[in-house]
Amino acid sequence: MASSRGIILVLGCYLLVLLVLGFWGSKDSKSLAGYYVAGKKLPSWVIAFSSTSTGESAWLLLGLTGMGYMVGFHALWVVLGEFLGVLIAWKWVARPFKEYTDRYDSITVNDYLETRFRDNSHILRIIGTIIILSMVTAYTAAQLTASGKAFNSFLGTDYTTGVTIGALVIVFYTTIGGFKAVAYSDLIQGILMFGCLFLLPITGIMAIGGWSSFIENLRLEDPSLLALMGSGGLTLSSMISALGFVAIGFAFLGSPQLLTRFMAARSQTDIVKGARIAIPCILVFDIGAVFAGMAGRVLFPALTDPETILPMMSMDLFPSLITGLFLVTVLAAIMSTVDSLLILASASVVRDIIQQTLKLAIGERKLSLYGKLVTVFIGTIALIAALAEVRAIFWFVLFAWSGIATAFTPAILCSLFWDKTTKNGAIAGMTSGFITTVVWVLLFKERFFDLYEMIPGFVVGFSVVIGVSLIGRPPEGAAEEMAMISAETRKEL
Repeated sequence: MASSRGIILVLGCYLLVLLVLGFWGSKDSKSLAGYYVAGKKLPSWVIAFSSTSTGESAWLLLGLTGMGYMVGFHALWVVLGEFLGVLIAWKWVARPFKEYTDRYDSITVNDYLETRFRDNSHILRIIGTIIILSMVTAYTAAQLTASGKAFNSFLGTDYTTGVTIGALVIVFYTTIGGFKAVAYSDLIQGILMFGCLFLLPITGIMAIGGWSSFIENLRLEDPSLLALMGSGGLTLSSMISALGFVAIGFAFLGSPQLLTRFMAARSQTDIVKGARIAIPCILVFDIGAVFAGMAGRVLFPALTDPETILPMMSMDLFPSLITGLFLVTVLAAIMSTVDSLLILASASVVRDIIQQTLKLAIGERKLSLYGKLVTVFIGTIALIAALAEVRAIFWFVLFAWSGIATAFTPAILCSLFWDKTTKNGAIAGMTSGFITTVVWVLLFKERFFDLYEMIPGFVVGFSVVIGVSLIGRPPEGAAEEMAMISAETRKEL
């Protein structure tokens, strides 16, 4: 009982901080730019932690630790992929994307695509919105599933209660405070995740008896846990598995919920400074998660659900107040993603459809109110979906992650770096990349060594964008515009 009281005390303090952030952010959420991109005034350290924590989610703390528990060193391919994805995104994608979106006064990624391709028909907006809404609902439901697992593991509450508490808190502060509250809560959540994933693997390995004992015990448990190519060795199946793990990180190059952080940055200088924080941060996040899971394999070798290894380790190795911080950190990972997804989906409905496509004559304040109502509605739908079925977090999140990424990344990257990209190429690439991902999971994945769906989605998406663009004409002035953007982003800061 005393242990539970300590955990509840920390949890209560954390939830209070989130509610305060919601009210604090509310004063800047009365316009669409304020509600959806915090007025484009976020400093480097906020966008760095917000981007990294949003990209990771419960997939990191429960899913990747569980994967480290199951496959050991083979999970380090995820680390390589995410490091490369974050590095490329911050070093080469962020600055030109920020320059374009500032010139266009964009609030959403769909804003950018429509202006970049001179799409007066709004087809890009409509397709983008449909994809975002479908994947955000699935993605958010998976995150709320993690909320139920976390509360059950730490406090013994039933799954339904855990899911409901997590959903209510997230929807409240996101709805009230908008993107500013989301970004600053992400900052706190990112710092918590950093501390947790730095401390837990070190403490776990020390509890085993140090590095040598850790390695020896893993070898005794299962020698394949120490093999980079996994239990299959250097086989086609293992190589496909490793390739799939590496591919996970490349969603950082074009997923709208992450690109929004670059759009919301205060300046190009803040993008450069943010890179110096985000890149080392992702290494600590991912390496810490994998090694925490591996240490857990030695300490708790017979878990029926590997995705509960972080709660098990924290309760066994730390006093209740620290365990409470670990619960808060798991919730932080969930919330840092769900709040961003809700804002993304709300922006797609209110900005992209109501304001820009339907052209309804509605004032900014009323549109902002509609945005908040849409946030509540989408959160409610995701809650209902999460209550319906418990899923494996790792794989379900990856499906939603890849669905969004394969739709947007080919079109985004080509639009930033290839001036021959056409509107029809972008439309065809978004549609084909997304459909390929869904169809691959439903019909082909099991027949092809479980090849991760993002790979065929990217192959088809990029091929179609390029192929269709080659037989059409790019927007007038696109080449000159890209040359100017490139010159601006090459300047010394």
